[in-house]
Amino acid sequence: MNIKLLAIGKTDNKALQSLIDDYTKRLSFYIKFELEIIPDLKNAKNLSQLQQKEKEGELILSKITASEQMILLDENGKSFSSVAFSDELQKKMNAGIKTLVFVIGGPYGFSEAVYAKASGKISLSAMTFSHQMVRLFFIEQVYRAFTILRGEPYHHN
Repeated sequence: MNIKLLAIGKTDNKALQSLIDDYTKRLSFYIKFELEIIPDLKNAKNLSQLQQKEKEGELILSKITASEQMILLDENGKSFSSVAFSDELQKKMNAGIKTLVFVIGGPYGFSEAVYAKASGKISLSAMTFSHQMVRLFFIEQVYRAFTILRGEPYHHN
């Protein structure tokens, strides 16, 4: 299985980007992982929240192929412990899914069209984090999930 993380806007914090790069490299030992950045919308400040969600939604959906399964990182999604998330990834691999795409939306969330195409939603926390930090937290959790599945000592119960 391949895992792709789609995110809106670049990470401008060098320290965060360094950590994202570190966990992306670590993850490459377990699975094919790709972080794809969709550039911020130009003149977003001239758009309403709805227009911004719609335009971002079009860009997100243009990056998803029919054979890929899309899961949204959404505050109203299902919460998992790290062990339960690793179990969920194992189920997806066992189901023969070739590419699992997780998506971090823009500042106002997702358009209705994106919600309609998604096969699920997960929440990393009930707390609110910056979109840049969510990238790091999510990639670290995917890495942690694979260390759990391999019985490695990174995760302590």
